[in-house]
Parts: sequence; C-alpha cells; structure tokens
Amino acid sequence: MPLIRKEGKDTIIFATKEDHAVPSKISLPEPEPSPGLLLANGEINWNCPCLGGMATGPCGLEFREAFSCFHYSTADPKGSDCRVAFETMQSCMSQYPALYESKGMSADDLEDDEIGKEVEQKKQPQESSEDKRKIVVASQGTAD
Repeated sequence: MPLIRKEGKDTIIFATKEDHAVPSKISLPEPEPSPGLLLANGEINWNCPCLGGMATGPCGLEFREAFSCFHYSTADPKGSDCRVAFETMQSCMSQYPALYESKGMSADDLEDDEIGKEVEQKKQPQESSEDKRKIVVASQGTAD
C-alpha cells in the first residue's frame, strides 16, 4: 500500500514495487473536445489556435471587428458589406510590419505579379486553331 503525505498544496505518493505490479484502478475522464473556431453557443472562439493569435496584439480589435463582420455577414457575396472593416484592419497592420509581415508576397507583389503575367501573355504570340492543325498534319505526315 503506497504511503501518501500532504505538504501544503502538494500530495506526495511513495509507491513500492508491489504497488506498481498491480494494474491501476484509476480511470481518467474522457478528454473534452476542443471547441474549434465556433463555441457551442455559436459565438466565435477568439482563443482558437486556428486564428494564429490575430485576435490579440495591437490590431486585435480591428481583426475581431472585421472577422465578426465577415462571419455574421448576410450580404451576397458574403462579406461584401465588410470592406471598411477590412480596410481599417489592413491600415492598422501596415503600421506594425514586424508583427504582421506576410510570409509570402505582399498585396503589392501579388498585383505586380498579376500585371507581369498579363504583359507576358500579351507578348507571346497566340497560336490559332489552324496553326495547331497544321502542326498535327505535319507531324502525322512524318510518322510514315
């Protein structure tokens, strides 16, 4: 039988080899499922790790307002009535580039990249379907 001693808030249990030889009779409760993004009552769980800590910090209030607006939006398309809230959040985040620096390309980089792709596509000559047919016919003639 183990020796149990309480010292303040701590409980110290001294177990013998015989105590460890017997299977444990303790049953642990089932772990509670993580609530995820939405709590059981339908509210947003601002402590969810899926938000990446965005709900806290210098722009946490702006993030929560924009995210709430989008989540509860009934506009079509969803969130189209939240533009001002997202612009306010983006403005706040631009004041803290060290905290909110994008992991990849910035919005400006994306716009520049899209413009670059459009220019590149215009530079490349487009093959017509007739050109493609000529290539297919020519390749079939050489296959003989």
